[in-house]
Amino acid sequence: MSRICVYLGSREGNSPAFRHATHELGHTLAARGHTLVYGGARVGLMGVLANAALDAGGEVVGVMPDHLVEREQAHFGLSELIRVPNMHERKATMAANADAFIALPGGIGTFEELFEIWTWGYLGLHEKPLGLLNVDGFYSPLLTFLNSTVQQGFMAQATRDMLLDAETPKAMLEALER
Repeated sequence: MSRICVYLGSREGNSPAFRHATHELGHTLAARGHTLVYGGARVGLMGVLANAALDAGGEVVGVMPDHLVEREQAHFGLSELIRVPNMHERKATMAANADAFIALPGGIGTFEELFEIWTWGYLGLHEKPLGLLNVDGFYSPLLTFLNSTVQQGFMAQATRDMLLDAETPKAMLEALER
């Protein structure tokens, strides 16, 4: 595995733990020789992640639709910034350039990207590992809900098991690398 796509917020959130874990993930990705693929912004957790990976000597590929270059404040110091015409192309390009996926804390865009890539895996469109980095319990309510979905008969346990989760960047990368 060499390219890891990370979905995360263009805001930093309220907990310092989010920034800390994001910085640690960027540094650890680079130290392990992985290329970071992400949404291409220089702000929020997205910027923290990209800068940490770059500062550690890593390769960073950003993917951003033309209409978001100004709104999300594109990071022009990346190894590569791929500009695409729309959000559909962004997600497809990120997926095509990744060997695994991680979701850090984020908002509606992060959730949408996570659920789409998980659905693509469920449908057999890829066999790439994916996981949630459950920083400071951010995803605990979602994990409880997903487990309830299995218990209520709306999702198979095998589908739920496709989504790994860990509380630290190191544990997340170790789970994906297995």
